[in-house]
Amino acid sequence: QVQLAESGGGLVQPGGSLRLSCAVSGLALDSNAIAWFRQAPGKEREGVSYISRGGGLTDYADSVKGRFTISKDNIKNTVYLQMNSLKPEDTAVYYCAKRDRFLQSWYQPSSYKTWGQGTQVTVTS
Repeated sequence: QVQLAESGGGLVQPGGSLRLSCAVSGLALDSNAIAWFRQAPGKEREGVSYISRGGGLTDYADSVKGRFTISKDNIKNTVYLQMNSLKPEDTAVYYCAKRDRFLQSWYQPSSYKTWGQGTQVTVTS
C-alpha cells in the first residue's frame, strides 16, 4: 500500500524558514515523481514544486521560485521542501502527491491519485 506522510509544518514569522518532509512508503522513490501542492482556505489546490523520478528535473510555481527548494533522499525515501523567506500568502495546508498521469502538466492536481494527509503552514507576525 502506497502511503505519503507530510511533516514539518508549523507557525513561523514572515521571513522565516521551514522544511517540510514527505515520507513515502510502499514504492521506490527513485521510480516515482513527487510534487508538493498547497491549499489555502477558500482557494483551489495549487502546485508548488515538482521533482522528477530521477531527481534531475525540478520545477516551481512562479510565486515560490527563488525561495523554495525541493529535494529528495532515495535512501530515506523522503522528499523535502525547504521554504525560505516565507510570506503570509504562503499560509496553507501543504500536501505531497505521487504523480500518476504524465499527459497533463505536473501542476494539475488531476495528475495525481495518491496524496498525503497534509501539514499546516502558517506565516504570521
